[in-house]
Amino acid sequence: MERASTPNYAGKVAIVGRPNVGKSALFNRLAGRNIAIVHDQPGITRDRLAAPATRGRRPFLIWDTGGIGGAGETELNAEVRAAADAAMRESDVILFVVDAQHGLAPIDQELARMLRKARTPVVLVMNKIDDPKHEDLESDFAALNFTASLPISAAHGRGISTLLETIDALLPPDAPEGDGEKPETKPPVALAIIGRPNAGKSSLINSVLKDQRTIVSNIPGTTRDAVDIEYERDGEKFLLIDTAGMRARSKHSTSVEVFSVMRAERTVRRADLCVLVIDVTSGVTSQDKKIAGLIQEARKPSIVILNKWDLVKPARGAKDAMKELVTTTRENLFFLDYAPVLIASALTGENVTQLFAMISEIKRAAGVRIGTGVLNRMLRAALDETLPPTIGNKRLKIFYAAQSAGEPGRAIDPPKFILFVNQPKLLSDPYGRYLEGRIRAAEPYPGLPVLLTCRARTQTRNE
Repeated sequence: MERASTPNYAGKVAIVGRPNVGKSALFNRLAGRNIAIVHDQPGITRDRLAAPATRGRRPFLIWDTGGIGGAGETELNAEVRAAADAAMRESDVILFVVDAQHGLAPIDQELARMLRKARTPVVLVMNKIDDPKHEDLESDFAALNFTASLPISAAHGRGISTLLETIDALLPPDAPEGDGEKPETKPPVALAIIGRPNAGKSSLINSVLKDQRTIVSNIPGTTRDAVDIEYERDGEKFLLIDTAGMRARSKHSTSVEVFSVMRAERTVRRADLCVLVIDVTSGVTSQDKKIAGLIQEARKPSIVILNKWDLVKPARGAKDAMKELVTTTRENLFFLDYAPVLIASALTGENVTQLFAMISEIKRAAGVRIGTGVLNRMLRAALDETLPPTIGNKRLKIFYAAQSAGEPGRAIDPPKFILFVNQPKLLSDPYGRYLEGRIRAAEPYPGLPVLLTCRARTQTRNE
């Protein structure tokens, strides 16, 4: 069974409004951290962003939506409006944000007519009341005739406490004690879906969700924010993070695009597992290698998906063609050799479900431990077979090794091995890779980096 999951929240709150009224600034203010990109260019937010808001009496899920109507790419307007409509249908409270300093616009009136027909409670949020002298601007919006209306400044935090109290009063009442679900203890697996623009990242997520949750377009760079989507599959919880496509730095056309790529790079660091999506029709490009390098440098568990298989799948000999593609991909991404390669089509759904079988195998492998005795005998044999290189007239000596315990709270924790040595700096990168290879010979650890940490012998005496 698969379903969307919103655990332990009092309800869901959608932020809607025309472009550039401060929806993303309000989203960030309620979420308590900068998630949505805030920029004075209209139409920056296209996808629906979700995050928990915990500043009020009860936590709730807040949704930011793309600006409805207005300037921007006209091809996306209908899709952005559909995403906002979906958020409103599924929400318990709607925050209708207007720009008090700009005044009442025709699109505000159109949205107000639409929202008054909804059964969901609506709060008119008059944003950009940055100073008491701006409070007279509220009267411009009296004609919209909403019972709940509040002046705020998302940028400066004015009126946010009152807004939180209003939201809490409109959210569904708490369930009686004793019939609620037990608090969750297992964290969701955070999956960062990354890759070049137009590789099919959003299409892959939609194929998984079987729902147009993220906007799919043939215009490269549609996703600008890192979009967090909660998802449950067979009782296991995931957080799917759709990121902005990463172009080469020299090709960034706007400051927004630069910021999007920086956000995607941070997403790699916070993910439990990275799914690198590559357009199989283009093959592994230099930019794909750079993105794979970010994963390798962050030492993150990973899977490589060769997407758009439907466009290159031969009528005959498909298995041989897939083997050749996997071999070529591994040669090009040799530095990320621990990542399994999956050939799939987000458009047709072919092989997409295998992604989760791979994730299950990676989670299983992350829990495998090598006994201390076995590990030390294996490493002694490795040193006897191939001596470490001499560095400054000294050679690495390994006195003892042990696999460290997993890090609490991590959904997927890569295997970590502590080597107690004479001098940590004597472990060269090539010899570290050699030792890693010997460890993988005993336990492959698919999809997982093997982390080696050296501690000097003097440190062992203090433990």
